[in-house]
Amino acid sequence: MTETSFDLLILGGGPGGYVAAIRASQLGMKTALVEREHLGGICLNWGCIPTKALLHTAEILHTAENAGEFGLDIKDVSFDIKKVVKRSRAVAGQLNAGVTHLLKKNKVTVFEGQGRLAGPGRVHVEKGGKAVAELTAKHIILATGARARTLPGMEPDGKLIWTYRHAMVPKTMPKSLLVVGSGAIGIEFASFYRTLGAEVTVVEVLDRVLPVEDEEISALAHKAFEAQGITLHVSTGVTELKTGKNNVTATLDKGGKKQSLTVDRVILAVGITGNVEDLGLEGTKVVVEKGHIKADQWSRTGEPGVYAIGDLTGPPWLAHKASHEGIVCVEHIAGIKGVHPLVKENIPGCTYCRPQVASVGLTERAARDQGHKVKVGRFPYMGNGKAIAMGESEGLIKTVFDAETGELLGAHMIGAEVTELIQGFAIARQCESTEAELMGTVFPHPTLSEMMHESVLDAFGQVIHF
Repeated sequence: MTETSFDLLILGGGPGGYVAAIRASQLGMKTALVEREHLGGICLNWGCIPTKALLHTAEILHTAENAGEFGLDIKDVSFDIKKVVKRSRAVAGQLNAGVTHLLKKNKVTVFEGQGRLAGPGRVHVEKGGKAVAELTAKHIILATGARARTLPGMEPDGKLIWTYRHAMVPKTMPKSLLVVGSGAIGIEFASFYRTLGAEVTVVEVLDRVLPVEDEEISALAHKAFEAQGITLHVSTGVTELKTGKNNVTATLDKGGKKQSLTVDRVILAVGITGNVEDLGLEGTKVVVEKGHIKADQWSRTGEPGVYAIGDLTGPPWLAHKASHEGIVCVEHIAGIKGVHPLVKENIPGCTYCRPQVASVGLTERAARDQGHKVKVGRFPYMGNGKAIAMGESEGLIKTVFDAETGELLGAHMIGAEVTELIQGFAIARQCESTEAELMGTVFPHPTLSEMMHESVLDAFGQVIHF
C-alpha cells in the first residue's frame, strides 16, 4: 500500500467529481480522484450522453420516414437495434477516454477502486477486496452520484423489468413497453422506443406527465405524445408486476379502479437515490436524509473538511448542476473572492423527447404561489418562419415576468431544439435581466430564437408576428 498526501481528495469521477478535480488542479491544489467504475460517471457512460445518441438515431429515423414532406423519396427505411446500441456505446467510450486525457493533462492523480472515509482527513481505497491506498487530505469531496430507485416487490431483473441502464442496451426490440414514471428519464425512453415502433404505455402517479414542468407545457406534451400513439395514464399507480416467460403483466390502479396490462418489457423510471452506502459515514457528522447527503450552499456537510456535490445531495439530478456545484465548492475552498453559491432556480432543465421540453426558473403557478403579480408571454412555433421551413410548426415559448419589476421569473418551452434555446433565458436569469434588456436585444432572422423575443414582447402587449 502507498500513503499519499493531497490538498484535495474527490470520491467519484462523474461530471461533478472530475470537473471539480480539474478546477482544483487549475487553482494549484494537489488533487486526487478515486473512481470505482467509469470515469465520467453515469452521465457520460450510462446516462446523458449515450441516451442522446439513441434519441438522435430516433430523430433521424423519424425524419427519414417523413422525408416525403420535404420532397425527398426515401424507401425501405429500417434500423438494426444492435447497431443503434453499438453506436451509442462507442460515443460513451470516446468521451470516457476524453475525461481520462483531461485528468492526466491537468495532473490529477486517479486511483481506481472504492474509496471510503477512514477518519478525519483520511480515505481508504480498495479494489476487489484488496487495499490500494491510504490517502490523506485536508479537504474531501464526496461526489459518488446516485442510482435508479426501485419499487418494493418490483425490483428490476435486467431481462423483463429494466432500469434506464438496461433500457439503453436492449438485445432485441420489444414490441410493447410499459414505462413507470413520466419524468425526463421515463419520457425520453418512451419517446425513443415509440419512434422505433414499439407500443408504449406510460404510467404516472401524479396528475400530469412531466410533473416538474409548467402545467401548460405538460398539457401540450401530453397531447403531442398521445398524437404519436403513446398511451398515457396519469393519477395512476402500479401495484404489481408479474413476470411471465417473456412478458410482464402489470396491475394499474387509478383511484381504486384496477386494470391489467401485459407487455414485453417494463422500464422503471421512478426517481433516483444517492450512493451513500460504504462511504464510511458512520461515526461522522455527515447527515443522510431520504437517501441523500445534506450539504449547505458551499457543499459543506456536517463533518468538518467533508463536502458533498451533485446527485448525491438531491434534486435537481442534473449533470450540469453537479459540475457547477463542484466548481463553486472548490473555488470556495480555495478562498477565491467573488464566488457565488449556486442558485437552483437558475439551473435549466431539458428533456430530449419529441417534441423537446426545456425550462428555467419559476413556473407560472409557482410564481403566483410566491406572491408575484405576473405578466405571461406566449409565442407559438406556427408563427415562426424558420420553424415552418423546418417542418416543425408545433410548439410554444412561454415567459413569466414579475409585473411590477419586469424580472424574468421563468421560461418554459416545448418544440424543436428548445434544449438549445433555453440557455438564452438561463443567461438572462443569471444576469438578472428584465424585460427591457430582452426586448432591446436584436435576435437574428430567420432563427427559432426569434420566438424567445416575441414571447417577451407578448408579455408586455407588443408582439409583432402573431
